[in-house]
Amino acid sequence: MHQHIEWDEPGSASVAEFFKNDPDHKPPYPGAMLSARYQGRIVRVKVEVYRDEDAVSIGSVAAILDRQGHHHDTHHKLKVGDIVRLPDDKRAMERWEDDEDDKE
Repeated sequence: MHQHIEWDEPGSASVAEFFKNDPDHKPPYPGAMLSARYQGRIVRVKVEVYRDEDAVSIGSVAAILDRQGHHHDTHHKLKVGDIVRLPDDKRAMERWEDDEDDKE
């Protein structure tokens, strides 16, 4: 069973938006490392299965990082090793400093 996570919106760091016009972009594959945001942290997910029919990766949380790059074992209800579902539209690039959404 997987942990249900309400992922943060990726904003200007959206992987789906970045690759939307790239016909050569391939979906994630088992073993790939993906990134997403969860309550202000970067979460890396190691893909075990990709479900093409609903554009979702299922995998284990490999790392939880804060904005300074420090690793954490847990953050709120998420912990390293949890199995999660990560929709393609929630995948994010890891660059915080380039995000227009964060500049105010």
